[in-house]
Amino acid sequence: MSSAYRDAFGIPHLRADDPYELAFAQGRVTALDRAWQIEVERRRATGTSAAVLGPDAVPWDRFARQARLADTAERCLHALDGDTAAWVRAYVDGVNAGLPEGARRAPEFAAAGETAPRETTGPGVAGPDATGPDAAGPDAAGLAPGRWEPWTPMAIWLSHHILFAHFPAKLWREAVAERLGPEAVALFAADGPGTSGSNGWLVPGDRTVTGAALIAGDPHRFIEDPGFYQQIRLACPEFDVAGLAVPGVPGIAHFGHAGSVAWAITNAMADYQDLYRERLRRREGRVEALGPDGWRPCAAHVEVVEVAGESPAEVEVVETERGPVVMLGGTGPDRLGPTGADHEGPAVGDRSHENGFPDDARNRERETAWEAVSLRYPPRVRRDLGFAALPALLRAKTVADVDRALVRWAEPVNVVLAADTGGGLLHRVAGVVPVRHPDNALRIVPAWEPGHEWSGLYAPMPRRAVSGITVMANERGLAAPLGVEFAAPYRAARISRLLGGSPRWSAGEMAAVHTDTLLPGAGPLLDLLAGVDGLGPEAVRLRDRLLGWDRRMDAGSTGAAEYAAVRAEVVRRLAAHPALAALAGVDAEAPEVFRPWLALTPRVAYALEKLLTTDRLPGLDRAARADLARAALEDVTARCEATGVRWGDLHRLAPWRAVPYPAIPGATSTEAGLSGDHDCVLSTSSVPGVTHHFARGPAARYVWDLSRRDGSLWIVPFGASGVPGDPHRRDQHPLWSRGELVPVITDWDRLVEEQHDH
Repeated sequence: MSSAYRDAFGIPHLRADDPYELAFAQGRVTALDRAWQIEVERRRATGTSAAVLGPDAVPWDRFARQARLADTAERCLHALDGDTAAWVRAYVDGVNAGLPEGARRAPEFAAAGETAPRETTGPGVAGPDATGPDAAGPDAAGLAPGRWEPWTPMAIWLSHHILFAHFPAKLWREAVAERLGPEAVALFAADGPGTSGSNGWLVPGDRTVTGAALIAGDPHRFIEDPGFYQQIRLACPEFDVAGLAVPGVPGIAHFGHAGSVAWAITNAMADYQDLYRERLRRREGRVEALGPDGWRPCAAHVEVVEVAGESPAEVEVVETERGPVVMLGGTGPDRLGPTGADHEGPAVGDRSHENGFPDDARNRERETAWEAVSLRYPPRVRRDLGFAALPALLRAKTVADVDRALVRWAEPVNVVLAADTGGGLLHRVAGVVPVRHPDNALRIVPAWEPGHEWSGLYAPMPRRAVSGITVMANERGLAAPLGVEFAAPYRAARISRLLGGSPRWSAGEMAAVHTDTLLPGAGPLLDLLAGVDGLGPEAVRLRDRLLGWDRRMDAGSTGAAEYAAVRAEVVRRLAAHPALAALAGVDAEAPEVFRPWLALTPRVAYALEKLLTTDRLPGLDRAARADLARAALEDVTARCEATGVRWGDLHRLAPWRAVPYPAIPGATSTEAGLSGDHDCVLSTSSVPGVTHHFARGPAARYVWDLSRRDGSLWIVPFGASGVPGDPHRRDQHPLWSRGELVPVITDWDRLVEEQHDH
């Protein structure tokens, strides 16, 4: 038996007799509140989203199929212990029970049903004639939600995090090393596609007004509408936890308050996924890959991606002994290579010297060979996503319990802060990082050379005793041994400085830290501008205003807007400079999913500080950089683009939505202008030189108060509901935009019970 309650913001508080009934209730309420959102996520995880979202979704679907996300999730489910598997299945049963009603509430299903083709393939289906679980065709009144499998939550979790360790950055490093030299790689040391911006901090009891610890922070992700995080409370006789869940995934993984203990995470920026350069050939109807022990057969089959409004797309799914192939070595069709031995392309023997194939290949029959890139990632290798940690976290009563639960954590790799009411404190890294050759973390490594195999797991994971205020902000800190590239130290240093400025902190005062807008990273560009001469009168005045600017990226600041305009022009000119010409177009031939990591202008934007202060690039000495800055100042002045403009006029939220804007009442292509920038604590990341709009920012904010849980605070963009027109679809958004927080309600008498049949 379970009961559902709501607070004034429509946040669900669920109560049940045991954890399995509670998991069912969580799945059901998620289906009611977020039916369309989780339908899209289910489809993205299974590579079937183009069937309803159209051609723009094909690149992701192709990648999801090639990377074998759904198959990996199914393997991970089968490897789970019985109790955890039953708990996940209970959640899925709840989702399936709630989806019909949830779909009736969501107008997107009707809109999508007008153009969606019949879904005829699913993960692992070998041809276009098989039927999948979704039967809504073009003649149906609307799109029917697909039935969830027991492994679907695991596929969704993997879909969200498969790119979290930024393995496409290795493609960029490879390109920089080849075209500018290995020494230039460090100049672009940011994992992209936008800088990571998550913050978290722990204030121990001797620095709070209550004498109990505070944990606060804000995970920064691409902002989605509905939001990525779901505020929820899960209570049964074994536990009572409030926190931020991921719609479609049971439990409360990353941010939770169990009354006696609370925890929070940031991305550790660890490297735990490898890319291998593969040599493949098609011989006698099968695909083979060259490994350290010679040619070995691959698993290979063809899948069909249905596309709304267009013809289906075929994708060949190939997996070597290293992992699934996710990229061709160069341009080519969706299929990895010709299918017949009578293909008129070059024989392996003809290219053996050029590509390093064994000499004896010269004597073999004519056969087609090509290069590709495979991905090796821990969940596929180990059949473990770490889901066993989720129910263990819910049952945690102390920091020691959280610590033990995190032994089971796998994906993604996180830095964790935790505190309990007994004074226990925790600061550690959790997750799975393989031990292998250092080159694996830096670049694409050759599959046919020995020495790049995995040889166990990094252990023990780094930890540090908590002594005083502790900050985590994706910087090179506790997780340094596990990664290659980290966020600049500005946010971590700024948070530490802010928290050090007061002897005692309360929960309500944390909002001032969340919303700090100082931009320390502005220094190198402003220093360059200060030395520029030969300017016209208007450009001099602009330069002088910038040198007197307070370096705060406030929405109402004209100085911030002027700085952003000049910065954007410098970035564009730097990206077009002959010194970087060799990197232009690196992204053009890569799969579309990887292009954000390979586009030159964003790379220049996020590496601007280093590029403006280095002498490593021929042709970009200080005089050349001064010329760029002079031209940028003059151009911005001539265009009058920043005259009287405030930063908030330019810096607008552009959230990701899975349906056209007119289908969502009250939604526009962009939201109101906000403060912040990528190196601010309020990390709202635009792409300088491309757009002032931002799509990445605080996906939630939280303050966990260990003195009393009902003193805690939280907020998400938009609201608790994903249903257009629902009063709780956007009721938190104005507060979120202003940096405000709402209370975590724990008194059941202050909640309203929902009446429904189970």
